[in-house]
Amino acid sequence: QVQLVESGGGLVQTGGSLRLSCAASGRAFSSATMAWFRQAPGKEREFVARISWSGLSTYYADSVKGRFTISKNNANNTVNLQMNSLKPEDTAVYYCVLQGPNSYWGQGTQVTVSS
Repeated sequence: QVQLVESGGGLVQTGGSLRLSCAASGRAFSSATMAWFRQAPGKEREFVARISWSGLSTYYADSVKGRFTISKNNANNTVNLQMNSLKPEDTAVYYCVLQGPNSYWGQGTQVTVSS
């Protein structure tokens, strides 16, 4: 069984930065593709970023490319999302996801960017 716990969300002003972390339990982490999704109020959940099991390959939504960086540490079972130059439209609940034949989602962490 896999459990994912996100942390690092909060309130930040436009142009600020936040670093989200996701701690994973379970042996599946080191061989798993990890991703971040987000859901803003009244909107559908959307993809943000993805990283391969090795950490060597990353992919970003156009809306965050150049501002967000995803990283993975297989030694301590964590995946991080460094978010810079934040905008009000980045306000959402951010979810950590372990992708595979069975996908697992964390509970989410709130990110609020004030204008």
